[in-house]
Amino acid sequence: MKKIQMVDLKGQYEKIKATVDASIQEVLDTTSYINGPAVHAFQKNLEDYLDVRHVIPCANGTDALQIAMMGLGLQQGDEVITADFTFAATVEVIALLKLTPVLVDVEPDTFNISIDAIKKAITPKTKAIVPVHLFGQAANMEEIMKIAAEHNLYVIEDNAQAIGADYKYSDGSKKKVGTIGHVSSTSFFPSKNLGCYGDGGAIFTNDDNLAHILRGIVNHGMYVRYHHDVVGVNSRLDSVQAAVLNAKLPNLDTYNHARQSAAAKYSAAFANNPKIVTPVITGEKDSHVFHQYTLRIIDGDRDGLMQHLLDKGIPCAIYYPIPLHAQKAYLDTRYREEDFTVTNQLCKEVLSLPMHTELDDEQIDFITSSVLEFLK
Repeated sequence: MKKIQMVDLKGQYEKIKATVDASIQEVLDTTSYINGPAVHAFQKNLEDYLDVRHVIPCANGTDALQIAMMGLGLQQGDEVITADFTFAATVEVIALLKLTPVLVDVEPDTFNISIDAIKKAITPKTKAIVPVHLFGQAANMEEIMKIAAEHNLYVIEDNAQAIGADYKYSDGSKKKVGTIGHVSSTSFFPSKNLGCYGDGGAIFTNDDNLAHILRGIVNHGMYVRYHHDVVGVNSRLDSVQAAVLNAKLPNLDTYNHARQSAAAKYSAAFANNPKIVTPVITGEKDSHVFHQYTLRIIDGDRDGLMQHLLDKGIPCAIYYPIPLHAQKAYLDTRYREEDFTVTNQLCKEVLSLPMHTELDDEQIDFITSSVLEFLK
């Protein structure tokens, strides 16, 4: 059996080596390292894939979130609602811009932001909602957009973990996640479903005026060289990373289907164990692209299971061990523990297993049998 990796980037690369190498070599030959043809080509290709009017590439996913908020013109003290159970980048950029983070609880089945919690958190100072499509599953965007319309709020989708996922509306129509809100951000960190070989990110929007603002912000506020029309930052996707992403984008659906297939095999193996809650898929299959495959361990020794798997050479991880409201950087007297019952429970129960495009049946069988061996 091949060594089990949490993410097997080498195995994935070997299958597309010729295409990736040729794409990188073209950048080296042209020496167009910043904002070169590879970046423009990737931008257009991703716009076509997502069916979105504008993709604005940038340096990383955290920058993408920050620039999206800057482009909306949010002001110091404006309240921004987001999920308590997610990676810190989401709340980090809110705080960096001197906006007021409002952390709320999540749903126990999908781990995505709670609709009821959003409604309860809205005040006259609320200006935006940031739903995170956590672990690859689409958040309840139809309800979130209704709430936003009712209260005249912006919706900024954090799509760092779910690129390629579909959201199905109640009328049966579908859109790619990241194209539903007023603006969206994503990350191309190497371990993502669509990852480059360094840092990278992008912002998506269907708003022409907002896209114009965002394009200035990512490039020092310039539209014409040395003419700084808005306050900007230096956040550009470099051509080498764009070349890698161009080589991988045609495979994204195949990659996501491989993850879905592996997830289905995991869930089938765990179906009859009362101590294991497997991921719930809301809507259709393609609403979840399994950036992570995350179990809940009920009435079991989650930490003991983790050590058991590590001892057997099976990598695993806890995403996330500490809720954001309990992190030292984001402590606030406004928060009450009783408002985060789901998040607090998830932090005690969740465990993510290896999930990537190269998992084979032998590895999945070994992983699942090892889990079941401990949770008898």
